[in-house]
Amino acid sequence: MSQSLPNLDVEVEIRDDATAVLSVGGELDMETATLLHHHLANQFLHGRRHLVLDLSSLSFMDSSGLNVLIRAARDAREARGDLHLVAPTPAVRRILEITGLTMTTPLHADVAEALTAAGQAG
Repeated sequence: MSQSLPNLDVEVEIRDDATAVLSVGGELDMETATLLHHHLANQFLHGRRHLVLDLSSLSFMDSSGLNVLIRAARDAREARGDLHLVAPTPAVRRILEITGLTMTTPLHADVAEALTAAGQAG
């Protein structure tokens, strides 16, 4: 019998020295938040300070996931960069709006729009 793995899929696409796109799918919760945090921290470690998170395949997010996003936004600003969120599902978007994260972290319709904004931010 196979071991149950956390239901989170993160794919990283490096765009240039300062920019990475992370596609996040599945469920971002207490069990999986650390995995996403490690992916984000690794990008900052390698000098990428403009991060685009494609949330279009993220079906669920709880406060643990939200905390990872808030921390990533803060870390990006400290690195003179930014965090861009792309196409959150309605359930995830609602959490982002209720908590006010959308006031400080831009939401975009697609990755291309977010990359354009990230390029202009640098």
